[in-house]
Amino acid sequence: MRKLLGVGVVAAGTVVLVVALLAAGGAPKPLPAGLSGASMPVSWALPVLRLVADLAAIACVGALLAAVVLLPGDGGKLAGQGLRAVQDAAVVAGVWAVASLGGLVATAAVILGVPLSHLGEHAELAGGLNQVRALAVTIVLTAILAVVLSGCRTVATARVCLGLAAAALVGPLLNGHGAIERTTFWSVLATGSLVVHVFAVTVWIGGLGALLRYTRERTAVERFSALALVCAVCVGATGLLTGEIHLGGRADGWGLITQWVTSGYGALVFAKAVAFTALVFIGWWHRRATLPALADRPAAFWRLAAGEVILMAATVGLAVALSRTP
Repeated sequence: MRKLLGVGVVAAGTVVLVVALLAAGGAPKPLPAGLSGASMPVSWALPVLRLVADLAAIACVGALLAAVVLLPGDGGKLAGQGLRAVQDAAVVAGVWAVASLGGLVATAAVILGVPLSHLGEHAELAGGLNQVRALAVTIVLTAILAVVLSGCRTVATARVCLGLAAAALVGPLLNGHGAIERTTFWSVLATGSLVVHVFAVTVWIGGLGALLRYTRERTAVERFSALALVCAVCVGATGLLTGEIHLGGRADGWGLITQWVTSGYGALVFAKAVAFTALVFIGWWHRRATLPALADRPAAFWRLAAGEVILMAATVGLAVALSRTP
């Protein structure tokens, strides 16, 4: 069942990513005749690798949350499911590093507009790109994370690794839509909001996934429920703020309302808002119905949680498409 859930998560994220890119106009387009540049496979590989890296990051943070917060420790030592969680985190940290490395290569090829076979000739130029530098930092941090986690046996070390994972998340966020003009108030606000948004999303999805994989204890469920509420509030507030800024609401009135039906970017923002509303409703239903009945009807809670994780994965696919849509 858990393996099927993992397949469902990857499939949901991938399908939604591809459909959203095609529908909103962010999909790679063939080069005009006579021009050379990154091939279509490389251009498509870029968002797919970004999705893989994001899902691996979520899984890594979720496993570390399980070891540090959700599962009881034994005198500071990891054991049982806690030890299994950090071992899983080591594996997905490795996946995160490899996907980021592939993303670095694809990013350089796409931005410079050169075929992959000629990228080596432009290595110095590629090394000067902010996006490439940010991904290089992420690769180093995640590689270190994978090595440290492979020998992690204590809760204290797992806490340090959780901080390292948070640091690895930051770099690419500082080079996105909101970080182009770092000197303006609105770009700084958008970037800060995006960082909080991504942290909250990562903890929310990763924590729920960790519950499904590592524990069925009511105490762990209640701990996560409180954490999820905080994450949901942060995600909603920062998502609204970031979307409004990017859609020009600060200068053109209520851009979030007027443009989400007139632009591809706005349509994806609207789709994310709908998905978020559905997730909030599921969270409310958990608190009202499935959590109080967890002892008597545990299957109802876990089935709904599995569906929630699938919907969250689809939302991650939307977010990656949003980052690639002009």
